[in-house]
Amino acid sequence: MQVTDVLNLELARKVLQAQPFSVLVGARLVAFGGGEATLELDIREELRQQYGFVHGGVLGYAADNALTFAAGSAAGGGVITSGFTIDYLRPATGVILRARAQVVRAGRTRVVCRCDLFAVDEAGVETLCAVAQGTIAVSGPADRTDTGQG
Repeated sequence: MQVTDVLNLELARKVLQAQPFSVLVGARLVAFGGGEATLELDIREELRQQYGFVHGGVLGYAADNALTFAAGSAAGGGVITSGFTIDYLRPATGVILRARAQVVRAGRTRVVCRCDLFAVDEAGVETLCAVAQGTIAVSGPADRTDTGQG
């Protein structure tokens, strides 16, 4: 990478904050760079379904964004989700939802990533609740100053 990971993290955080839905759910990017990204959000009542678990749509959102940010850190920006699958393993309960994604293979026009989603309890213990894999399209020439997340 041509820019330091710290500068990339700062820029990626600005991209995340430019997404109204990400602001609505209170998402924050806690790691970004080297083909990896970690997104977190506090588990609030508004994000739960009728049984008290984090709604599957929230897990899908977290996976989608983490996958694409991981791809953007490897491809240099100009990326957008082409598609992803998610498997729900167990109900997500706790205080934090953590989506940790990494690049599996970065090609010229497509980046394949995987994401593990964890529910984190009050003691900081992670419980794997879902896994996702996605294909991220490189929508244009890599521009190292734009994460291009979408």
